[in-house]
Amino acid sequence: MKFSQLAQNNACKITLPVEMVMTQTPTLRAAILQRIDMGMTQLVIDLHQVNYIDSSGLSVLISALKKVEEHDGEIVLLSPTSGVRALIELTRLHQVFSIYEDEAAAIDYICNELVS
Repeated sequence: MKFSQLAQNNACKITLPVEMVMTQTPTLRAAILQRIDMGMTQLVIDLHQVNYIDSSGLSVLISALKKVEEHDGEIVLLSPTSGVRALIELTRLHQVFSIYEDEAAAIDYICNELVS
Protein backbone atom coordinates (compact mmCIF):
# COMPACT_ATOMS: atom_id res chain seq x y z
CA MET A 1 0.00 0.00 0.00
CA LYS A 2 1.25 3.45 -0.90
CA PHE A 3 0.10 6.86 0.34
CA SER A 4 0.67 9.89 -1.91
CA GLN A 5 -0.08 13.39 -0.64
CA LEU A 6 -2.16 15.47 -3.06
CA ALA A 7 -2.18 19.24 -3.61
CA GLN A 8 -4.53 19.89 -0.70
CA ASN A 9 -3.39 19.29 2.88
CA ASN A 10 -6.15 16.81 3.69
CA ALA A 11 -6.20 14.99 0.34
CA CYS A 12 -4.37 11.75 -0.32
CA LYS A 13 -4.20 9.01 -2.95
CA ILE A 14 -3.97 5.50 -1.55
CA THR A 15 -2.74 2.78 -3.91
CA LEU A 16 -3.91 -0.59 -2.65
CA PRO A 17 -1.96 -3.87 -3.02
CA VAL A 18 -2.58 -6.68 -5.52
CA GLU A 19 -4.73 -8.65 -3.07
CA MET A 20 -7.08 -7.43 -0.36
CA VAL A 21 -7.89 -10.56 1.60
CA MET A 22 -8.71 -11.41 5.19
CA THR A 23 -5.09 -11.94 6.23
CA GLN A 24 -4.14 -8.41 5.16
CA THR A 25 -7.24 -6.39 5.94
CA PRO A 26 -6.54 -5.64 9.63
CA THR A 27 -3.23 -3.99 8.67
CA LEU A 28 -4.73 -2.16 5.68
CA ARG A 29 -7.72 -0.95 7.70
CA ALA A 30 -5.52 0.29 10.56
CA ALA A 31 -3.19 2.19 8.20
CA ILE A 32 -6.04 3.87 6.32
CA LEU A 33 -7.99 4.77 9.46
CA GLN A 34 -4.82 6.18 11.02
CA ARG A 35 -4.36 8.48 8.00
CA ILE A 36 -7.96 9.62 8.30
CA ASP A 37 -7.45 10.32 12.01
CA MET A 38 -4.40 12.40 11.04
CA GLY A 39 -6.67 14.60 8.91
CA MET A 40 -6.61 12.92 5.49
CA THR A 41 -10.35 13.12 4.84
CA GLN A 42 -10.42 13.50 1.04
CA LEU A 43 -9.24 10.21 -0.45
CA VAL A 44 -8.67 8.76 -3.88
CA ILE A 45 -8.39 4.99 -3.46
CA ASP A 46 -6.49 3.55 -6.41
CA LEU A 47 -7.58 0.01 -7.26
CA HIS A 48 -5.75 -0.38 -10.59
CA GLN A 49 -3.45 -3.16 -9.37
CA VAL A 50 -5.94 -5.01 -7.15
CA ASN A 51 -6.51 -8.38 -8.81
CA TYR A 52 -8.49 -9.95 -5.98
CA ILE A 53 -10.62 -8.56 -3.20
CA ASP A 54 -12.82 -10.52 -0.81
CA SER A 55 -15.59 -9.36 1.50
CA SER A 56 -13.10 -8.33 4.18
CA GLY A 57 -11.34 -6.16 1.58
CA LEU A 58 -14.65 -4.50 0.72
CA SER A 59 -15.21 -3.93 4.43
CA VAL A 60 -11.98 -1.90 4.55
CA LEU A 61 -13.43 0.45 1.91
CA ILE A 62 -16.69 0.75 3.84
CA SER A 63 -14.89 1.39 7.16
CA ALA A 64 -12.83 4.12 5.53
CA LEU A 65 -15.95 5.69 4.03
CA LYS A 66 -17.76 5.73 7.37
CA LYS A 67 -14.73 7.30 9.03
CA VAL A 68 -14.23 10.08 6.46
CA GLU A 69 -17.95 10.88 6.52
CA GLU A 70 -17.61 11.57 10.28
CA HIS A 71 -15.22 14.36 9.24
CA ASP A 72 -17.31 15.57 6.25
CA GLY A 73 -14.79 13.95 3.92
CA GLU A 74 -15.18 11.89 0.79
CA ILE A 75 -13.70 8.87 -0.95
CA VAL A 76 -13.62 8.12 -4.66
CA LEU A 77 -12.44 4.87 -6.19
CA LEU A 78 -9.97 4.93 -9.07
CA SER A 79 -9.57 2.40 -11.89
CA PRO A 80 -10.88 -0.84 -10.40
CA THR A 81 -9.86 -3.89 -12.42
CA SER A 82 -12.71 -5.68 -14.20
CA GLY A 83 -13.04 -8.38 -11.52
CA VAL A 84 -13.01 -5.85 -8.69
CA ARG A 85 -15.50 -3.63 -10.53
CA ALA A 86 -17.81 -6.63 -11.01
CA LEU A 87 -17.75 -7.33 -7.26
CA ILE A 88 -18.32 -3.64 -6.46
CA GLU A 89 -21.34 -3.64 -8.77
CA LEU A 90 -22.61 -7.00 -7.48
CA THR A 91 -22.59 -5.64 -3.93
CA ARG A 92 -24.03 -2.32 -5.18
CA LEU A 93 -21.17 -0.35 -3.70
CA HIS A 94 -21.03 1.59 -6.98
CA GLN A 95 -24.13 3.35 -5.64
CA VAL A 96 -22.16 4.45 -2.57
CA PHE A 97 -18.75 5.28 -4.08
CA SER A 98 -18.02 7.46 -7.10
CA ILE A 99 -15.78 5.53 -9.49
CA TYR A 100 -13.32 7.21 -11.84
CA GLU A 101 -11.22 5.69 -14.61
CA ASP A 102 -9.19 8.86 -15.14
CA GLU A 103 -6.73 9.67 -12.34
CA ALA A 104 -6.55 13.40 -13.14
CA ALA A 105 -10.35 13.68 -13.01
CA ALA A 106 -10.52 11.83 -9.68
CA ILE A 107 -7.82 14.01 -8.12
CA ASP A 108 -9.38 17.17 -9.53
CA TYR A 109 -12.76 16.18 -8.07
CA ILE A 110 -11.36 15.40 -4.62
CA CYS A 111 -9.23 18.55 -4.47
CA ASN A 112 -12.06 20.77 -5.71
CA GLU A 113 -14.48 19.27 -3.20
CA LEU A 114 -12.34 20.91 -0.55
CA VAL A 115 -13.06 24.35 -2.00
CA SER A 116 -16.84 23.95 -2.34
